[in-house]
Amino acid sequence: MDTGIANDSGTIARPRAMVKPLIILIIAATVIIGGIFAWQKFIGSMTKKYMGSMASAPQTVSTTVAAASNWQSRTQALGSLRAVRGADLAAQAAGVVDKIHIESGTEVSAGTVLLVLKPNDDPAKLAQLQAQAELAAITLQRDQEQLAAQAISQATVDADASNLKSARAQVVAQQALMEEKTVRAPFAGRLGIRQVDEGQYLSAGTTVVSLQALDPIFVDFYVPQQALSHLQVGQAVTATVDTYPSDHFAGKVVSINSKVDSASRNVQVRASFGNSERKLLPGMYANVAIDNGAATTEITLPQAAITYNPYGNTVFVVEKNVVHQRFVKLGDTRGDQVAVKSGLAAGDVVVTAGQMKLRNGSAVVVNNKIEPNSDASPVPPNE
Repeated sequence: MDTGIANDSGTIARPRAMVKPLIILIIAATVIIGGIFAWQKFIGSMTKKYMGSMASAPQTVSTTVAAASNWQSRTQALGSLRAVRGADLAAQAAGVVDKIHIESGTEVSAGTVLLVLKPNDDPAKLAQLQAQAELAAITLQRDQEQLAAQAISQATVDADASNLKSARAQVVAQQALMEEKTVRAPFAGRLGIRQVDEGQYLSAGTTVVSLQALDPIFVDFYVPQQALSHLQVGQAVTATVDTYPSDHFAGKVVSINSKVDSASRNVQVRASFGNSERKLLPGMYANVAIDNGAATTEITLPQAAITYNPYGNTVFVVEKNVVHQRFVKLGDTRGDQVAVKSGLAAGDVVVTAGQMKLRNGSAVVVNNKIEPNSDASPVPPNE
């Protein structure tokens, strides 16, 4: 039922009481929306102010001075030691061990008898064959005299000569068979640990002892094919082993493989080292370094000063307590140091710690109480 009041034109007029709440609702919505925008603007201005204050606050960093120094470019690799001559010695024939002349860990000369198997009836067989050879020689001499008197034919003398050669060959074969039961040192070197005992039965080929010639000694290692242009036979090589970290062993390149490995694109190199003190043993691994050409003068920095990026390596240079980012081109590394080919000049002050909180133009405060490692030949601390 319509409760409105009709006017003279016949339309119905709405009560004034309905207009007032609508106006209040509109005003309230406007105030709320305006408050939201004002709050967001306030938060944005405070954030901007905070970030501005953070950017303007000096950041504490440590620095170093880029300096020119003598630089020797090196090729480094990991190698394995092997003896110049090394073998696991064994008897060629089977038998029971009769005598052992092996003292584990001692030096022996070439030809030293190390082990003898029981001969059994081998000496008797040798004596029999020697007797047959002597008889064949006597028969040949007698028939040659008969041939001179034309008492026998030439064919008989020829058969006697053949019999003598056959008998002597059998003597040599028996002597070789007996020699197979004796193990001798094929070259001078150091014996390993004895693996057999007297009275033990050995099959042919059973290892008796290891023999290694230790002075000089080889180190085999691999280098990338790009390093071939810096390598040549006779070039100086330095090696270190973790057994003696303070010792540097000097050697030289003796051979370079005639082909590059098609899978790794590396080439095998062999170096020879003097080993009179017998510190180096076959099977050890060694860190090898080869000097590439003559020493040059390069700008050097600690590797900690470099920020490595996919798009280029950078450093922060300090000028009047403000940092400026520079792109640099790097060369080889040497221990904790790296050579800088371009982008820096000697005397530039470079940030070495604190780069993560810097941007181009940041103000800094220098504190060099703690400096990064910058050793060209770092040595691990003794445990």
